[in-house]
Amino acid sequence: MGKLALAAKITHVPSMYLSELPGPHQGCRQAAIDGHKEIGRRCRELGVDTIVVFDTHWLVNSGYHINSAPHFKGVYTSNELPHFIKNMPYEYSGNPELGSLLAAAATAAGVHTRAHDATTLALEYGTLVPMRFMNPDQRFKVISVSALCTVHNLQDSATLGAAFRHAIEEQYDGTVAIFASGSLSHRFAQNGVSEQFLHRVWSQFLETTDHQVVEMWQRGDWKTFCTMLPEYAEKCHGEGFMHDTAMLLGALGWDQYTGKAEIITPYFGSSGTGQINAVFPV
Repeated sequence: MGKLALAAKITHVPSMYLSELPGPHQGCRQAAIDGHKEIGRRCRELGVDTIVVFDTHWLVNSGYHINSAPHFKGVYTSNELPHFIKNMPYEYSGNPELGSLLAAAATAAGVHTRAHDATTLALEYGTLVPMRFMNPDQRFKVISVSALCTVHNLQDSATLGAAFRHAIEEQYDGTVAIFASGSLSHRFAQNGVSEQFLHRVWSQFLETTDHQVVEMWQRGDWKTFCTMLPEYAEKCHGEGFMHDTAMLLGALGWDQYTGKAEIITPYFGSSGTGQINAVFPV
């Protein structure tokens, strides 16, 4: 019935918002912003009606959760980096119907998941930053999925992703894009030297490992990457323990996936972390 039309691993660095504002950092993240706009353009071209974001800024300590409220509106300031994102207005439509289908499918697959539609849950900036640049006209409905999973197994997240795809293709009458919103390595710069690392990765080890991972993605070596993902997530400080990436790859076939990543925004350092925009062909 439905279609998964586009899948991507995307950045959400708050300096993208700072990049828009007058000041010394204006324009510093234009490449990342342009990458988001290109992914949004492709979603429009493919007829996407809903974007599902695996958000590594939504922390949960039990179960899996979907924010499928019918409407989102507010003014957002980051409690983590209030000097980067402050007073950012947003408004998007949600998709309670699809959220319920996704939660039911994941639960049926053995990964208990709750969809929250009658909720005051707000969106986190792992969703809000991409939507600012991909969805400024509110064309796409938005669903956010918790992906900062503190006590969860990566394999469960992969199972959830696979179940989501089945639900989209077998039960949903529409076209969907899914995004893993999170970094590669995610070791923030030490307090006191953060300005020196605005455009750098924290260590040569982390940057070198990230580049090797991106090369795996580009040549389609998913067997190696999926095998090393738990250790990579741990030793390279993966954002959200890289549950967003496990969800994305679960939807694509995990280690049986055969696609080769297309780099939309080349790898870059940001406040010590490693970032990218990459489309994974469906």
